[in-house]
Amino acid sequence: MAQVLREVEESPTAQAVERVSVGVLASIGRRVSDSFEYMGGLTMLTWETLKTIARLRIRFAETLNQCYLLGYQSLIIVLLTSLFTGMVFSLESALTAVQYGFGSFVGGIVSYTVVRELGPMLSAVVVAGRCCAAIAAELGSMEVTEQIEALKSLGLAPVRFLVVPRLLALMIMLPLLTIFADVVGVKGGQWIAYVQAHIGTQDFMASARQTVGFEDVVKGLFKSLIFGIVIAMIGAYEGLTTTGGAAGVGKSATNAVVTCIIVIFILNFVMSYFLYAGA
Repeated sequence: MAQVLREVEESPTAQAVERVSVGVLASIGRRVSDSFEYMGGLTMLTWETLKTIARLRIRFAETLNQCYLLGYQSLIIVLLTSLFTGMVFSLESALTAVQYGFGSFVGGIVSYTVVRELGPMLSAVVVAGRCCAAIAAELGSMEVTEQIEALKSLGLAPVRFLVVPRLLALMIMLPLLTIFADVVGVKGGQWIAYVQAHIGTQDFMASARQTVGFEDVVKGLFKSLIFGIVIAMIGAYEGLTTTGGAAGVGKSATNAVVTCIIVIFILNFVMSYFLYAGA
């Protein structure tokens, strides 16, 4: 019996299965190790950036420039996304609500959904698609062309000159964009509710005021603030760790957007759970 087991273990098939198993385990181990390395590097960069801000080592002119580039130039995209999302949501709910006799609640339903979830999250996803890739590509190009090494050789901190202005810009502008997105989304839903289901403007807005409180708006803006930090730091980290020339820049930009959107969806669930679970 022992001889038979020994022959089975020494057979080519058994050796092939063993090699595949070892390869799979090694691949899983590398992915886990890379994930922890990524999270550790991102955490250290965030901590260093926040320390720089706490010491008030801020380039205000560059921060205002980044507010324009990352925030103002994203306004049209955010408004269009929020407008049509609010209109679609109202279109789906208004006719059904009127059919079942609770049309007076449509304004509250649309406003509740837009202010709490759709406004902050969709604004963050749109800004992530545009700005996170831009940050990663810009800093990645500077990294592969050794411009960041030149800054270090001159005694200048790349975090202060490159990361802090972008982080502050998104922390300021993304909540502002969310406010505009909330207003446009609600007004778009109001218009569709009037056109499709003949729900009056006064009834729609009265329902919205009764359903959505000031604390809901504040919680949505808090989520936007966190999303702004995530977008800036993931884009900056991917850019500063870019290798491999032009191909590496494209890879960093793609990884930044994909990672950022996944993290936004995860954080949106976590924050919604803790902010609204007891409501």
